[in-house]
Amino acid sequence: MAVNEKKRGRPAGKQSQLNAENILETAKCLMKMNGKVPSVRLLATELNVDPMAIYYYFKNKNALLEALTTSLVTDIYQPQKNSEWQAELKRLCVSYIQLLREYSGLLQTMLSMTSHGPAHVFTERYQVIVAPLALNKKVEKDGLDLLADYLHGFAFSTSCCSDASLIKLEMMDGPITLICRSLETA
Repeated sequence: MAVNEKKRGRPAGKQSQLNAENILETAKCLMKMNGKVPSVRLLATELNVDPMAIYYYFKNKNALLEALTTSLVTDIYQPQKNSEWQAELKRLCVSYIQLLREYSGLLQTMLSMTSHGPAHVFTERYQVIVAPLALNKKVEKDGLDLLADYLHGFAFSTSCCSDASLIKLEMMDGPITLICRSLETA
């Protein structure tokens, strides 16, 4: 009977291909494939390491979850300064929805987290886009909250629909235009 030899304990320096980036990339692939955050055990199996080796790079499962979700959200659209802010806001929103569609378990995972890393990424990009409006902090935050609630509702409706192709990205045009108009007049 053959035994699958796993590398036990701490990774062996330069000989090991294991690092935080490889762990996150593998976790992303598994999440895309399975529609949920992989367990540390599944991740370790996929990487052919002992589960404790992952904890060498991430203090605990929450630290791994934070790094994974933040890494995913970092891939959304990066706004361009000095561009038309309404178009930039739409690009950001579409990019975010596409990410949530690609990783079907991501929204539920982010909403269940106590940390704010992924939300911070989106917030920073939103703030860059609306900066030309010179909104007061309350209006800026209210606009962000409204936009986030709308986007999460849109993503949720997509995930609940038996035929996700019925919910098209163009359906966001009217609501995002309305949000933009409300920000302009604030």
